[in-house]
Amino acid sequence: MRLKDKIALVTGAGGCIGSAVVKRFSEEGATVILSDIKDEGCRKILKEIEAEGRKGNIVLADVTKEDEIVALFSDVKERYGRLDIVANIAGGDFENQAGVDDISYEKMSYNIDVNLKSCILCCREASKIMMEQQYGKIVNMSSLVYKGSPMQFTYSASKGGVFTFTRSMALALGMFNITVNALAPALVEVDIIKNSIGPEMWEALKEDCASRYPLGRVGQPIDVANCALFLASDESSFITGQIIEISGGGRL
Repeated sequence: MRLKDKIALVTGAGGCIGSAVVKRFSEEGATVILSDIKDEGCRKILKEIEAEGRKGNIVLADVTKEDEIVALFSDVKERYGRLDIVANIAGGDFENQAGVDDISYEKMSYNIDVNLKSCILCCREASKIMMEQQYGKIVNMSSLVYKGSPMQFTYSASKGGVFTFTRSMALALGMFNITVNALAPALVEVDIIKNSIGPEMWEALKEDCASRYPLGRVGQPIDVANCALFLASDESSFITGQIIEISGGGRL
């Protein structure tokens, strides 16, 4: 097992990608702390992994609030005494398809808070534990739109920030045997997108993207989870400061 006896924290654990990451980490032997703003999705996933005889725990936190992030990592340290892996999966686009002249200050701010600030604060708190133990794996969630995307101005800005922050963290933490990398998925088939735009628009978007990706399909949560697993394992021990595009060969 690639993560045998590791302690792993996954934020956004109740979502489609987060839950897939939780399952893959658990299958490979990690004890997983599931964190999200609501417990419904987390409880479903925890029940599944416990039914298979594996260990997990839920610690709820709103990653847009600094005090809740600090409390989350304090709880993990107190309960387990260490933290080997953090996968910062929480995030989303809360100003989708806004024209440049329609950018909302409120929605822009939330995009920055939930995608970039949350990542920075979670990495800050994780690094305190990991530097002390001289080991750690941090996996951040960027997006293929880190390269820029019309109609996704603030989301792409936040995800570009995740990438440059990841590189900076990798430079600072390498001496402590801590790797820091980021995931950059293209379009992934997740419920939050399908439900927000409706079935007809989703099928049109899916078909359009699949036609532009050399592999001829959009991503699935398991595609992202498998890459997160690799970066969380010691198989990636000489990889840090990288952004891994999970895109089927697609380029924006």
